[in-house]
Amino acid sequence: MALAPAQPTATADTGQGVNAPDLQIFVFALFFIFGGITSLNDVIIPKLKDLFTLNYFQALLVQSAFFAAYFIFSIPAAAIVRKAGYMRSASIGLVVMTAGCLLFIPASQSGQFGVFLFALFVLAAGITMVQVVANPLISLLGKPATAHSRLTFAQAFNSLGTTIFPIVGGYLILGSLAKVDPKTLSGAALDAYRTAETQVVVNTYLALALALVIVAGVVWTRRNRLPNVVEDSGSVLRAFNLLERPRFGFGAACIFLYVGAEVAIGSLIVNYLIQADVFGIGASTAGTYVGFYWGGAMVGRFIGAVVLRLVSPGMVLAAVAAGSITLILLSANSTGPMAGWSLLLIGLMNSIMFPTIFSLASEGLGKRAAEGSGIIAMAIVGGAVIPPLTGLIADASSLRFALILPAACYAIIAAYGVYARRPAMAG
Repeated sequence: MALAPAQPTATADTGQGVNAPDLQIFVFALFFIFGGITSLNDVIIPKLKDLFTLNYFQALLVQSAFFAAYFIFSIPAAAIVRKAGYMRSASIGLVVMTAGCLLFIPASQSGQFGVFLFALFVLAAGITMVQVVANPLISLLGKPATAHSRLTFAQAFNSLGTTIFPIVGGYLILGSLAKVDPKTLSGAALDAYRTAETQVVVNTYLALALALVIVAGVVWTRRNRLPNVVEDSGSVLRAFNLLERPRFGFGAACIFLYVGAEVAIGSLIVNYLIQADVFGIGASTAGTYVGFYWGGAMVGRFIGAVVLRLVSPGMVLAAVAAGSITLILLSANSTGPMAGWSLLLIGLMNSIMFPTIFSLASEGLGKRAAEGSGIIAMAIVGGAVIPPLTGLIADASSLRFALILPAACYAIIAAYGVYARRPAMAG
């Protein structure tokens, strides 16, 4: 087999970033892919909740299994990036994601909820690797002064994926909900029903596996495009001493809270909207509304890419966090379209939070950016903790009252925006 022609190596300037504009296209594609796949959890949660007759806490363990992978694999992923470089590591992550998609086959055949959780865990392990690569890489591909804007623009492609995937997934995966009540079945009949009903989930992830293999191959052909811009010395565990920097440590905590709040709300949208005093619609239709939540984030990120060049990123972060709290209070204390659309509009407020928190926390890290990205990726485990806690509150009270936990998360994020409103000193 003929080898691919050698790619010219990008050039780096410590003050200007890496001059490789063509690589931004591949990074945008990575953001699109892992964003879209992550948002599919919001669609399969009501599917699995129905099939396995789960309560809210149990159903939201889907997010726990998925986001726990960030906590476990982020530092190992950062170590791989230090050894293999950005592009090779991205290819490895895409292959692991493919393996996770293929595990949905035995999960469906087993008819066991736990096997689905394991498949999601493996899938998320691959996404962890890709995200540890993508966040610092897009900051690297350009001038440091515009890193906030560039990362926000890249995150807009992440939101494009989170907008498209739930809409398609809502039609494909949720269309058969409520045709049969699993509570009326038992034994072999129940196992057969679960296997048949989860086949549509399997088909969806098999299509994703094929796409991931193709993208992994393309990224691998670009494996030599970047110079060695990742520091590769010392123990990987030394990354934790970055938490001693107040700005970075506070930022990592806010990533934990932000992801937890965003995922908790997204996970409950379908069940929230089908309530009679909100939209009172079917689950399949409600599933497509998840796209409005993530679509708001996409629109906001394109707008934010411009705004963040003109206004202090910290103050923009504080403003949108306050906006999220306002919308939560409005949704929880109203009914009908007002309650539903207020919840969905939180996606617009979420838009610039992750990239802005990430870039504010990472300012001044220099060649330790990959280590910092690994720590911040670990903080994404908030998506494994906050959603089931929100589910516990919902089981004990109501979905409306459960929104108090995401609101508290946004309040702390607003405080960080004010705290980090001034540029950090390098060092």
